[in-house]
Amino acid sequence: MAEIRPTVIREEKVQEIGVIATKLRESVSTVVVDYRGLTVAQVTELRSQMRAAGIDFKVYKNSLTRLATKQEGLSDLDDQLTGPNAIAFSKEDVIAPAKILADFAKKNEKLEIKGGIIEGKVVSADEIKALAALPNREGLLSMLLSVLQAPVRNFALAVKAVSEQKEGQGA
Repeated sequence: MAEIRPTVIREEKVQEIGVIATKLRESVSTVVVDYRGLTVAQVTELRSQMRAAGIDFKVYKNSLTRLATKQEGLSDLDDQLTGPNAIAFSKEDVIAPAKILADFAKKNEKLEIKGGIIEGKVVSADEIKALAALPNREGLLSMLLSVLQAPVRNFALAVKAVSEQKEGQGA
């Protein structure tokens, strides 16, 4: 049997710390959850939902994650890195990981949202849950479009009413 050298192990750990640090840096939203008590089927379902939304969901050793948070200046997250954790990283959608995990936690009480990082700021579990309550990007854009269209629609209705009134007076 081949002997495993400590330098090889150390090099692999250094690389993994680099991977975690890069994910922390590049993500707009990172959520830490305690998945203790979930069945394999439940974790598989959650991973599938995350993958479909383009979210990287992985389990890392807390010690390596702490070293990565220290490297990225996010050591405030270390308090949440106790026990078995999984971390969701999203590079594009700030709300998606929070929303998927909060919805999943409603159906599976064993999943506990511990906190995370939103656009470079460490946040609590309550802040993650509040973020999950917001509409997704498409919903927000739809709401914005409605707000922007309202004045134009009201103006058009007013012009139409004036026009109909003038026609009524002319007849």
